[in-house]
Amino acid sequence: MSLFSIERRKVIVDHARETGRADVAELSKLLKVSAETVRRDLNTLERAGLIRRVHGGAVPVERLGFESDLATRSERMIEEKSRIAEATIAHLENAEAIYVDEGTIFQLLADRIRPTSPLTVVSNSLAIASSLAGRPNVEVISLGGRVRAKTLGAVDFWAVEMLETMVLDLAIIGANGISVKRGATVPDAAIAEVKSAAMKQSRRSILIADHSKVGADSFVRFADLDDFELFITDDGVSEEHADELRGAGVELVLA
Repeated sequence: MSLFSIERRKVIVDHARETGRADVAELSKLLKVSAETVRRDLNTLERAGLIRRVHGGAVPVERLGFESDLATRSERMIEEKSRIAEATIAHLENAEAIYVDEGTIFQLLADRIRPTSPLTVVSNSLAIASSLAGRPNVEVISLGGRVRAKTLGAVDFWAVEMLETMVLDLAIIGANGISVKRGATVPDAAIAEVKSAAMKQSRRSILIADHSKVGADSFVRFADLDDFELFITDDGVSEEHADELRGAGVELVLA
């Protein structure tokens, strides 16, 4: 390979790791090369084990079975995640008891929860429970269980058993991968089990995630997309993926 090819492929890998996704059309513009050149580079990088091809581009291998920690996540796509969090608040409606998932985007959501009437918030995230504790009109229930070091989220049967005793109005759920074919996916079965339990105990469920999760698949599926009443993401999602989601009947909200 020429030096130019090596440098170009390094840019692709760095871009995928920073944003969570390598989109062919976006990279073609960024690198000022044809889409076919980008596709060849992606094929080469996949053979090298650095990325995995998905529809319309690729995702870094770290997305498939591993997770970054909270500190790393908190530095990524903050503007987009903040817009998603703001848009989600408008859909809480008259809920009196809600489940808030773990992760950076949910911490941003929790920062915006300032109800004028009593609201019970259930979460498996220690960080979110701590941030909401003592806030006016908010009662916090923190799920117990094994605490995952990377996200400070509680999982396993303790968390699931607590959820099974509850009746919730709304579950606000995240995912590592979101696709029409595979549904909502995460890297770990323990995480999937908690999310599934929260949705089962809730009258309504909303999916929220930034656009880098769209079109990617992780290891364990915990829900089909039609299990959610809507999906809130940012306007960075590609037109192709947006059309595919809407074509599958997903109510899509772009923040």
